[in-house]
Amino acid sequence: GCVVDGKLYPFGEIEKTENCFRCSCSPKELDCCSLLPTRFYYDKEACEVIVNTETCDYDVVQKKDSSKKCSGFSAV
Repeated sequence: GCVVDGKLYPFGEIEKTENCFRCSCSPKELDCCSLLPTRFYYDKEACEVIVNTETCDYDVVQKKDSSKKCSGFSAV
């Protein structure tokens, strides 16, 4: 198998690791790509970004009240 972030996975396709990577594991190589968006835009003064490893996405919330989501967030 292959070790990703300290965890052993069997050979084959790994749909999602604990740190939000999709990997292809073979005896010759390990190839991984992130499931998280790489570029995103939001109001940095009013909002903050929290990584949600359950959904492999970002939660963009208000700095003053983290129970409220920010609007105008976009990701690529």
